Amino acid sequence: MSERTKAYEEKMTKTMKNLEEELQSIRAGRANPHVLDKVTVDYYGSPTPIASAASISVPEARMIQIQPWEPKMVKAIVKAIQKSDIGINPSDDGRVIRLVFPELNEERRKQLVKDVRKKGEQAKVACRNIRRDGNDMLKKLKKSEDISEDEIKDDEEKLQKITDKYIKKVDEMVDAKTKELMTI
Repeated sequence: MSERTKAYEEKMTKTMKNLEEELQSIRAGRANPHVLDKVTVDYYGSPTPIASAASISVPEARMIQIQPWEPKMVKAIVKAIQKSDIGINPSDDGRVIRLVFPELNEERRKQLVKDVRKKGEQAKVACRNIRRDGNDMLKKLKKSEDISEDEIKDDEEKLQKITDKYIKKVDEMVDAKTKELMTI
């Protein structure tokens, strides 16, 4: 792989990582602690991820249990979860917070599948934009430096192969998440 195309592949890798994180945060009827990844709680004046202020476990298939390191954090964590877009109302006994995930109905599943496909399409567009940026860079090189037409052509082909590889990965990730969502 040439140095010219390497930076663009790294950008596509970051796009994939971002998509993976977004897909993990979509709940599929089963308890997944990753839905809490983007939820922050006010911990001594600074916004802190819940995982840094409490222990998170999944005792049952459809329940997340959160045990704060300090009992006085229970109310703050409950408030943070309620403000988030998780869509689940937490219950607590003063020491432990429980999130019970209801079974998803058919309509909600279809909506989540639409969201997953939309996020997948956004990731594909991002990969194509990265490819376009790479091709623009190669065209500028062609005009300014003494680089051969063959080298430019090779790099354009490499960039296309990299793009194809990542778009295929996006499709695989979207298909896997769709299958997970539609499994009852």
